[in-house]
Amino acid sequence: MSAVQSAMSSLVERLWYGSKRPLAFLAPLAWLYRSISETRRRAAWEGRNASLPVPVIVVGNITAGGTGKSPLTAWLVSELASAGWRPVILSRGYGGDADQYPLEVTADTSASKAGDEPVMLALNTGYPVVVDPQRRRGADYALENNLGDLLICDDGLQHYKLPRDLEISVFDGQRGIGNGAMIPVGPLREPVSRLASVDFIIVNGKELSESTVERFADVDHPAIYSMVLEPAALIHLKSGKSGAVGDLNGKAVKAVAGIGNPARFFGTLRALGAEVNETVFPDHHRFCPEDLIADNDEMIVMTAKDAVKCRDFAPENAWILVVEARLPDQFRDVFLDRVRQCSDALIS
Repeated sequence: MSAVQSAMSSLVERLWYGSKRPLAFLAPLAWLYRSISETRRRAAWEGRNASLPVPVIVVGNITAGGTGKSPLTAWLVSELASAGWRPVILSRGYGGDADQYPLEVTADTSASKAGDEPVMLALNTGYPVVVDPQRRRGADYALENNLGDLLICDDGLQHYKLPRDLEISVFDGQRGIGNGAMIPVGPLREPVSRLASVDFIIVNGKELSESTVERFADVDHPAIYSMVLEPAALIHLKSGKSGAVGDLNGKAVKAVAGIGNPARFFGTLRALGAEVNETVFPDHHRFCPEDLIADNDEMIVMTAKDAVKCRDFAPENAWILVVEARLPDQFRDVFLDRVRQCSDALIS
């Protein structure tokens, strides 16, 4: 990690995710941010089109930064498919720049066009992914082309023009709501009171009991569940050869991360016994070959999200640490039951 990147990462942690509010003098800007976001929310909600003929699930967060939304989305897709649904993933495609939208993503689609997360989800799930900054237009495309019978929107909690039947808000268990203030004083995109209207709260990396009545970060909600991201495999980036995550034990690793919360990734590698040399880039960073230069004795290890942007120039010592979400059986059962109820309500 460069000195500048390390300092910036530490600064964000200190300013937003501590117990105090050192940026309190920016409170007028936070008030303005909240006022504008609430005005846009009301306008979008009032101007939204009629509900869609299939269940729509939105996964998102009310805080800035990485929380684990995409691994949760992949888990939801897998569980829905096992229950007989044909899910389609909708995404804004942040970081991508396609010639036209909607864009149907395949395993061969360039991350520079579709964005890193949509390509990663297409590869990991094998189910259709449609990218469009206008999620409603992407939804219409998916239905017109009979791509599936259920829509799941990755990172769309604040995109109110898209009708939705279920909302899931995801938190990083260690960071929580930070100092509880709105941007720029704190990390909140929307006030904590917004959580009263979501259907489920998922806390990533914090073990909770499996009771449906929980409390997290002073938030009362009837459906709070824990999620854990577990290392599942070590994949050679160029060949696709699979290795065991235990192979990292005692190895010198250059850990490369252009994600929202790199500290969680580095911590996972260290927990596996790796000797980690941290290299941080901004979230959704566009990698180049020079970013993947390492010492001869080092393995380069990155997330699946970053790896999709490095497929064309990855060196021989580049590997992907694949993680999978684990959630309580109780959440799976309650979630699938709610989806069935939404479907039945649309039919009746």
